[in-house]
Amino acid sequence: MIRSFGINEFWFIVLAVQWTLALSAVAFAGGAVGGLLIALARVSRLAILRYPALGYIRLFQGTPLLMQLFLVFFGLNILGVSVDPWIAASIALTLHASAFLGEIWRGCIDAVPGGQMEASWALGLKYYDRMRHVVLPQAAKISVAPTVGFLVQLIKGTSLASIIGFVELTRAGQIVNNATFAPFTVFGLVAILYFILCWPLSLLARNLERRFALATRR
Repeated sequence: MIRSFGINEFWFIVLAVQWTLALSAVAFAGGAVGGLLIALARVSRLAILRYPALGYIRLFQGTPLLMQLFLVFFGLNILGVSVDPWIAASIALTLHASAFLGEIWRGCIDAVPGGQMEASWALGLKYYDRMRHVVLPQAAKISVAPTVGFLVQLIKGTSLASIIGFVELTRAGQIVNNATFAPFTVFGLVAILYFILCWPLSLLARNLERRFALATRR
């Protein structure tokens, strides 16, 4: 039986934002850890570290996120490992974020002037100390804008988790639409909520990128 769109449906969709944010936070935090390891492996002098890291990046950047979600969710169940949509979505998005953040941060590390590395060599610093005290602090400043930009994409990417049954913002909209058959109202509200989440971050990324560009010209 079709019912009208009311305050209960409105709040059901609005409250689903918390799950979109929670999934984004988990994926970003896990992706930050994995991305840092991958970035360090990519700039390593050891081929045994560089090439697997490069293969990982190409695999996850070269395949759709939707397919990655399917493989984690259905693949683990086929192997006899029962996993709910929340865990599957967290794992898939973390792996996805690790690949993209790893490549973003690799580029930022490479953007640090070579003279900085040479100076640290001249001072006799070991690899760990060079990365910790010289390279990574400078790379971190460069990486802020593209990292925030990727976070925007990650928040929007969580909508694909609805395909495996995880009830985040998009899935909540689908559920309400199936009950009310008011697609313009329902998905208009969903779009507005995504805009409220992502637009401030997009502005932040743009402003940070502009500030960094001005700083490098001075």
